Amino acid sequence: MTDQEQPLVSPAVDPEDRAVEAALRPKNLDDFVGQARVRRQLSLVLEASRMRGRSADHVLLSGPPGLGKTTLAMIIAAEMNAPLRISSGPAIQHAGDLAAILSSLTEGEVLFLDEIHRMSRPAEEMLYMAMEDFRVDIIVGKGPGATAIPLDLPPFTLVGATTRAGLLPGPLRDRFGFTGHLEFYSTAELELVLRRSAMMMDMRVNSAAFAEVAGRSRGTPRIANRLLRRVRDWALVHGVDVIDARCAGSALDMYEVDAKGLDRLDRSVLTALVTKFNGGPVGLSTLAIAVGEEPETVETVAEPYLVREGMLGRTPRGRIATAAAWEHLGLVMPASIAAAMPEGLFPVYEDDPVSGVETALGSETEWSRNSG
Repeated sequence: MTDQEQPLVSPAVDPEDRAVEAALRPKNLDDFVGQARVRRQLSLVLEASRMRGRSADHVLLSGPPGLGKTTLAMIIAAEMNAPLRISSGPAIQHAGDLAAILSSLTEGEVLFLDEIHRMSRPAEEMLYMAMEDFRVDIIVGKGPGATAIPLDLPPFTLVGATTRAGLLPGPLRDRFGFTGHLEFYSTAELELVLRRSAMMMDMRVNSAAFAEVAGRSRGTPRIANRLLRRVRDWALVHGVDVIDARCAGSALDMYEVDAKGLDRLDRSVLTALVTKFNGGPVGLSTLAIAVGEEPETVETVAEPYLVREGMLGRTPRGRIATAAAWEHLGLVMPASIAAAMPEGLFPVYEDDPVSGVETALGSETEWSRNSG
């Protein structure tokens, strides 16, 4: 898979997404669909800040990609009637990079740092003082003669976004006044997202079609909106005026996104596990060779969703296909394999880079014993 061939169901943002998302993004919390718990808590934080006439507390938003962290950062700035400055962790590799950004902030401004876990350690340490005391020390000179010049900052609100909250050092996490973890959307919530998007794109879509697209969207609004655009293209080319479930299904079938949201790579991984390795366990590198992909692609693109759906297990001895995987492929798991597999085994490594699911270490050990 080349860099240009991003899967249709990837939660990562692509250039087309940026332009469309900007047009479809809600502008306030009332229009933001889903994440009811975080939305309710955040609304209270912002309302209290407005009543006090002060900048809002620093906010940390965590969770898988495509769920609305950037959108919420923009909404926070809009709700506080404050300007928004956007940067990212990878762009801040030196303390001086961060100092330049902080020193140019105006009072009440919202600074959004995406992928905040990827900041350099010196920049993180500078951020501690900036968040807590609204002050940074600028180091002038080198060696024993270096001096620290204190620089006062205007009150500001930092909104950090991360897909890997576990990589943030404790002192940084503790300085956020509010932490919100975004969760995958239900099908009903995704239907509401799609209805709003279809209205803004002037599309005519019936309820069954919304359900069809939502069911294949992996619980992720970014994917749902991307699939909706592909359905719109299919309908335009085929002269369909009102999009129904059959139309939506035909469009997504053409793009090889099945009813569970699995794409070609996902099915290739499961098929290889089942047909070439009798359900596993098999090592990641061997599995990647079997499907003609790089190990990193299999691990970061295909595995998180397959684990989340309970179709793939990750154990110390390798990857395994669960009963759900066999069933999805229309096959019956042999009794000998089913007997060796403990119930409820859907393990994933701790601090998974995409899914955020916790490790089931006990289940992994049990599978290892039963398989040995």
